[in-house]
Amino acid sequence: MCPTGQYLFVVVMSGRERGGAMRYMLMICYEDFDRVPGPATIKDDPKYRSWTEEMDRRGVLRGGARLRPGSEATTVRVREDEVLLSDGPFAESKEQMGGFDIVECADLDDAIEVASRHPVAKFGTIEIRPLWEG
Repeated sequence: MCPTGQYLFVVVMSGRERGGAMRYMLMICYEDFDRVPGPATIKDDPKYRSWTEEMDRRGVLRGGARLRPGSEATTVRVREDEVLLSDGPFAESKEQMGGFDIVECADLDDAIEVASRHPVAKFGTIEIRPLWEG
């Protein structure tokens, strides 16, 4: 859950050191899905291109992707051996996870600095989670 506890996704991850650096998932959360360009246009948006180029230059960006809207999601739950499906996100919320980036940083302070430079941080929320390694 994002720090405010109001968001509609839960990703459970933790982490450990690997070669002096740790990988983190930056969960990109925002309310207005239309404010964030999709994958086809993101490469042409100067704010995102600048962040991506800087993180590539610094050697911290390890991958990432934009997600389609929560309205296109399918939620899966199993209760008493029955698979239950629902359209869209499970929780009711205006905020949604719209994408993620994987970064490799020296420590949490470095990951916070990287996340603070992400363009969505100015109007959305970036949750940082260390990854399990191995």
